Amino acid sequence: KSGLDPGGAWHAWGMACLKAGNLNSAREKFNRCLKPPMDLNQLNHGSRLVQDVIQYLESTVKPVLIADDDYFATLRELEATVRTRSLSLEMMCEGKIQHNSYYQECLFYLHSYGTNLAIISFYMRHDCMREALLHLLNKESPSEVFIEGIFIPSYESGKLHMLENLLETIDPGLESWGVYLIAACKYLQRKNYYHILYELQQFMKDHVRAAMTCIRFFTHGAKSYTELGGKQTWLLKIKDHLKVYLQEVSRSSGRKKMAFTFRKKMSATDVSRHINTVDLQMEVTKFLHQCESSGTSQTTDSSLPTLFGSNNMKMDVACKVILEGKNIEEGFGIAFRVLQDFQLEATEVYSKVAKQLVKQQKYSEIRQLLKCVNESGVAAKNDGDNIILNCLNEFKNIPAEDLDNLIQDMDSDENKIQAYMMCHKLRSAYLVSVRQEKARAVQLVQHVRQLAESSGDDVVKAICAQWL
Repeated sequence: KSGLDPGGAWHAWGMACLKAGNLNSAREKFNRCLKPPMDLNQLNHGSRLVQDVIQYLESTVKPVLIADDDYFATLRELEATVRTRSLSLEMMCEGKIQHNSYYQECLFYLHSYGTNLAIISFYMRHDCMREALLHLLNKESPSEVFIEGIFIPSYESGKLHMLENLLETIDPGLESWGVYLIAACKYLQRKNYYHILYELQQFMKDHVRAAMTCIRFFTHGAKSYTELGGKQTWLLKIKDHLKVYLQEVSRSSGRKKMAFTFRKKMSATDVSRHINTVDLQMEVTKFLHQCESSGTSQTTDSSLPTLFGSNNMKMDVACKVILEGKNIEEGFGIAFRVLQDFQLEATEVYSKVAKQLVKQQKYSEIRQLLKCVNESGVAAKNDGDNIILNCLNEFKNIPAEDLDNLIQDMDSDENKIQAYMMCHKLRSAYLVSVRQEKARAVQLVQHVRQLAESSGDDVVKAICAQWL
């Protein structure tokens, strides 16, 4: 008469029937106030009213007793209570929820008015993981329901292995779980739970992704190659994963094409290339670890370069290897292979090294670097000259004798003249210029005279004018 919503009254009446043990009457009352959710896959447990009903039913469940007389019934009830910490344990013993009318009542309300997440969570609470998984599959629920309802509770309660065993029992190929497993991996990566991620990837036999996780274990947080030296087992694991992947690919190439649909794919060529990278990284790690241990290491970079990074990082590795040995020659071979394998810009690396050597005042080692470059067999004609020209920007810091030695090591007279001009050694530039073929010599000497004039070097200006 007053036009008020009767829902609350029906719910209270239904709860009163439940408490009185009148289950059929309670269903009838709740039918008038409870509604199924609009979206069964929403990430919640349904309406508060439904949750209240389930909570009450779960809290009042008693073990099922089928007995002829009350005396034995009471004894069995006592025994069951002692035997079970909670009703969930009874479910494990029974193996099925259906033996209990109160649990059946829970399932009735959940299936009628609850979300898929609520049903799955109910099964998980009562150790019925298999039923939870089958419900997920049958309803084709999205991966978020799997993560919230099954995956998180499993690893938080230490039941990840049980989950993995059930997934495999239900579908030995794991294909029907592919979407859910990939979603679980992404979730773990977002959370930075890399150890659980690695365990899951191994279970999935997703060897390429497992290898990528091992790379992260190897590189993450390391501040020195001494630390990386202690983490080399991860490099071996990367190789193992990639080799197993290659074997599986070669075995399945003749079979059906649908195999390994959710596992990361990679061409055999790429896998072989990655295995070579790991081998080279092992060599680099051993070498730099040795250098740091023997105290020859000098550079202190904030970030630690490895061959698993960008091309710039790989170039940093090559520089580090050349600079940190006892001498240039010691690390040059490994650095040269890094440059060749990844087709990096060699001259840029050598120039970087030369500039570093100027800073360290190791001028004789720059000449040793040039010798190694020339003997490598792949250096272009002007590579050595370009390396010297690139490090002459720092000429003010180089002692005169060392500077002269470096310039005299150049192959091309043109480059020598350019170097002398850069370093304001105009007299030396003039002396090399006049040795050139006549027409070119005239051009060069004129250029030297202009520089002498602008810098106020009257002596060289006069010599140039006289020659011209």
